[in-house]
Amino acid sequence: MTSVSRQNALKIKKQSNYFSYMNSHLYQDSVLNKKLLQKNSLDLIITSPPYNIGIEYNSNTDCNDYEEYLNFSEKWIKNCYFWAKDSARFCLNIPLDKNKGGQQSVGADITQIAKKIGWKYHSSIVWNEGNISRRTAWGSWLSASAPYVIAPVELILVLYKGEWKKKHKGQNDITKQEFMDWTNGLWTFNGESKKRIGHPAPFPRELPKRCIKLFSFIDDVICDPFSGSGTTMIEAHLNQRKFIGIELDETYCSLSKKRFLETIQKEKGLFNE
Repeated sequence: MTSVSRQNALKIKKQSNYFSYMNSHLYQDSVLNKKLLQKNSLDLIITSPPYNIGIEYNSNTDCNDYEEYLNFSEKWIKNCYFWAKDSARFCLNIPLDKNKGGQQSVGADITQIAKKIGWKYHSSIVWNEGNISRRTAWGSWLSASAPYVIAPVELILVLYKGEWKKKHKGQNDITKQEFMDWTNGLWTFNGESKKRIGHPAPFPRELPKRCIKLFSFIDDVICDPFSGSGTTMIEAHLNQRKFIGIELDETYCSLSKKRFLETIQKEKGLFNE
């Protein structure tokens, strides 16, 4: 990719630019703003959108009618498709299902929405967080009258645009052991602490790290359209990828910037004001 192509790939509205460091850029804006990013500019999208289960975000209502939630999902996933390059990948972390406010097949419904938009389905990774202790409802206790079945796992949908096999060959950085372990579609690692991070729904660094190294090359453009506490931004930078993050809430943008700079200072010694 030429320097001009790189500049075009990262050409975004200047007024939305909240923070930039080297090839990492965080924009305070809405994922519904289609004009925010250039068409065909992203190699890999990794994100965990709102789950619509009543999480208390600063700038987002997380308890909408389910049909309204699916309509919102269709709009932002369509924007991601517009921004994605041909052969881009999309790692979408969502619930398998939910029972708060009524049982809903979230994973299946969003998969169908993405396929209708044009995304092609590759596989699903099942993330076992190991949080089975948090279940609080059994329905009809010790009775077949109305038991609740709750799976303590989440999905990472692996979707792609165009062709699965990338046409250009880039530089890989995944080890043999990582490749063998991570191509097993059952991933087991703990979730992240809300209190430690200061965000109501952070995912652990292990999740974007695995997706980045397994599904992208060094120097690819990674995007998290719900950047939140900046976890994907940290892993993209530390693994030598370009990054574009979109986050609506200024408080979370500030948190991301602080956490990013502190982390790379500690882990890579690259801190510069």
